[in-house]
Amino acid sequence: MVAHTRADSAPKPTDPALAGARILVVEARYYDAIADELLAGALAAIEAADARATVVTVPGALEIPAAAAILLDTGAYDAVVALGCVIRGETGHYDIVAGESARALMDLSVQRRVPLGNGILTVETEAQALARARVAEMNKGGGAAEAALGVLALKRMADGARPR
Repeated sequence: MVAHTRADSAPKPTDPALAGARILVVEARYYDAIADELLAGALAAIEAADARATVVTVPGALEIPAAAAILLDTGAYDAVVALGCVIRGETGHYDIVAGESARALMDLSVQRRVPLGNGILTVETEAQALARARVAEMNKGGGAAEAALGVLALKRMADGARPR
């Protein structure tokens, strides 16, 4: 027998099990205007879930996984939201930064069973990045936070911590 959970009955970021959750937001501020929008969206989603955010800033996207791992070791956080932006340039550096940061975040999430929302934009132009980052447009920062919160709600349900 296969159990199936419909998408509309899956845990939501507004789930009561998320109240008081401790969310680590690690942001790369290489592009300040983009970072501001990503962070605004993420913080709004975290606040809407009645969770608490701690924001840590690192220089670039490659530093996000290490910072998250170091801070997760403290045991002070329930989930991670990674925010940043990588814009393709004239060299192959884009491929390294985009691929390695995503791989390291996925490894961190799976190996440590930590809910993680990846809001590192990988785009061709700054205009694409701004459209994706702006809260009034695609709100990818909010989407990353909602992803982390949704998986956290699922984890808490699986761990039996969900209020009855």
